[in-house]
Order: sequence, then structure tokens, then C-alpha cells
Amino acid sequence: MTTPSGIEFVRTPEERFAELPDYGYEPRSVEVDGLRMAYVDVGGEGAPAVLLLHGEPTWGFLYRRMIPVLVDAGYRCIVPDLVGFGRSDKPTQRSDYTYARHVAWTTAFADSFGLTFRSMFAQDWGGLIGLRVLADRPQMFETVAVGNTALPVGEGAGPGFDMWLEMSQTMDPFDCGALLQGATTVELTDAEVEAYRAPFPDDAYLAGAREFPALVPIRPGQEGVGDNEAAWAVLSQWTRPFLTLWCPDDPVLGGAGHVFLERVPGAAGQPHEQLRPGGHFIQEDRGEDVATAMVRWLADLG
Repeated sequence: MTTPSGIEFVRTPEERFAELPDYGYEPRSVEVDGLRMAYVDVGGEGAPAVLLLHGEPTWGFLYRRMIPVLVDAGYRCIVPDLVGFGRSDKPTQRSDYTYARHVAWTTAFADSFGLTFRSMFAQDWGGLIGLRVLADRPQMFETVAVGNTALPVGEGAGPGFDMWLEMSQTMDPFDCGALLQGATTVELTDAEVEAYRAPFPDDAYLAGAREFPALVPIRPGQEGVGDNEAAWAVLSQWTRPFLTLWCPDDPVLGGAGHVFLERVPGAAGQPHEQLRPGGHFIQEDRGEDVATAMVRWLADLG
């Protein structure tokens, strides 16, 4: 299949998602730039909405431990699959994945709801993208929460990320289920591991998963550095509530949370938490705790 702009893509057959544990929500989709961007929308339509953004190489399934807690507290959860992941369409050429395109696709997705979100929670690439969306649409979000993410501007992200970058470009096969199990402290069930493999029937579907690590702007002059600097200029003036919920034992981004505390005015005085045990995928290891902390925080804000 090909978009009007010439992007060739594949679409994961829906039967691959037939046996998802604890994620039986109705899939929906929005078209962005000729590509289907899938999502789930759980909770009352008139309820305050929370945007939940995943990263690499996961999809909305990652939020299955958080969604029930938030919905039971009266929130509406909108959970997209980024282009190239989950049920969303997957361009087959790595060159079709750029940082700027992911920001544009996700911004178009968020715009399509015409909402002011009560909050956003973003982790991993969800933060690299979501914080750029925030910078472009600062009035779209009343509050922001992040966990185990970063917004680099041309400097290295540390040896943990360097190891992951090298591994991601050479590993064969690129087994997303095994990656998730290796980067969490909880023991995933066989069905959960298979759910992370489900979006990728073969290598033709994995271009985005392969390319994402190489897009992180960790070198001067790399694509995204200037736009991230502009985003930091917005964040450095952001006075609305900004919360960090972090697993500090994450070998990739465990030490990155302090940057937001130091640079975002809205982080001052907020009930930040560091959660142990836990690894990179905080939604798997501590999802219920993260959601509960968000519910308590938002209730206290009034």
C-alpha cells in the first residue's frame, strides 16, 4: 500500500491482536498524512481526558495496567499507537521515519479530538514526541507527567543508551517480546510477551522499530536538535503542574529525571516519585502505582 505522498506501508492483520490479555478495548483510528493511526479511547466521552504516549518498541498495550485505575477515577484515556507500531500503519522504508514526521503525525492525531487534555503521561519516545507536541500546542494540556524519558539536544544519553543503540541496529531477530521482558523487573506472561511481538509479523513491519533509536538527537547538528532546543525554551517557561514519576534503576534513562526538575518551573513543589523496583518500562513494572500517583496528584490540584 502507498499513501498519496508516496510512502509505502504495511498494515498488521487484525487477527494478530486476537488474544490480547487485559486489552480488549475497541480499536479506532485517525488518518494522518495518508496513514492510519490506531488508538483506544476508554472512559466517558465527557470525562477529563488523559493522553498516554508510548515509546520504542512498544504500543498502547503498554498502558493496560494504568487505564483501569485512571478510568475508575473518572478519567478518559486516549491511547494512540505511534505510526510504525501496534495497530498503526507501518512505513516500510526506514528513511520515511523522521523525528519531525513523528511529531507532526502525533500533533495531527491530538488535534483531531479538539480537546484540552487534563494531562499527558509520556515515557521513552512518548516523551521525545509528546514534549514537542506540548511545545507546539501549549494550550492543549493543563498538566503534564513524564516517566523515564528525555529531550536531548545533541549530547550523549549515557552508556546505557549507547549500548541499546548499538544493539538495536545489529540484533537479529529484532524480538520485541524478548526486549520487553529483558527491560522489566516483572515477569511477563507468555501471552504478554506475544502481545509485544504481535504488531510485527516479519522484518517488513520493523522499519520503525529499527530506526527509532537512531533518531534520538545525541550528536551536535543531528536532525531534531534545533527543534528540541526550541521545545526546551517553551518548557523553561512552563508554569503549569509538571510531574515526574521515575524508575531510577532504569539503566538507559534512570538518571535523566533531574533535568526536568531543574529546568521546568511547573515541576517545583510537585509530588515527584522515584519507584523501586522498576526498569525502563515503568508502565509494566509500576503501572498501577504510576496511575494512582497521577490520580492523587490531579485530585489534589483540584
